[in-house]
Amino acid sequence: MATTKAPEDAYTAAPFVPEHADLAALREAAAGCRGCPLHRDATQTVFGAGNTGARVMLVGEQPGDQEDRRGRPFVGPAGKLLDRALSEAGIDPGETYVTNAVKHFKFTRSGPGKRRIHKAPSLRETAACGPWLAAELRLVEPELIVVLGATAGKALLGSSFRVSEVRGTVLEEEIHGRRERLVPTVHPSSVLRSDDREAAYRGLVSDLKVAARSLA
Repeated sequence: MATTKAPEDAYTAAPFVPEHADLAALREAAAGCRGCPLHRDATQTVFGAGNTGARVMLVGEQPGDQEDRRGRPFVGPAGKLLDRALSEAGIDPGETYVTNAVKHFKFTRSGPGKRRIHKAPSLRETAACGPWLAAELRLVEPELIVVLGATAGKALLGSSFRVSEVRGTVLEEEIHGRRERLVPTVHPSSVLRSDDREAAYRGLVSDLKVAARSLA
């Protein structure tokens, strides 16, 4: 079993990740993760969820406000849009496993009532959370990873990743010691922010159809 204490200046979840654990044990251990400072302000750890034998794993950036409050990934507006896009592309959302590169909500407070506003995690924070994602990949063993946005892409494929250059293509890369197939696309939250939401949504569905065809 891994230890559960890390140096104050260390940015890594590794000491908190138990060896030889199943997903339930990983989820329980992740609740106590102190691998980077993000745990201090977040309500709770938001670990991956879904079909543990899924052929498809979807990896996003980090939990949002609603996910942080409810403790599950992709339960807010972006998650609802993603489920609709998956269904339209021919992928059953109920047969996927969804998670994030970073397991705690990073935010700033702004506006009336000091609403919690999403703030992108740093590369250091994303790297710190990497051991959790590696453990999830090892246990789920998906046939395909759908990469949702730039942060997830950088977490899996390195800091030079650019979603605009490779979206809607099937990549094959060595990830955490496993040969993986990946289809990158935009994060569904970017569709919600788009000036032309319908065109952005169609682009997301088109990319997900590439993923669906690669599983056929």
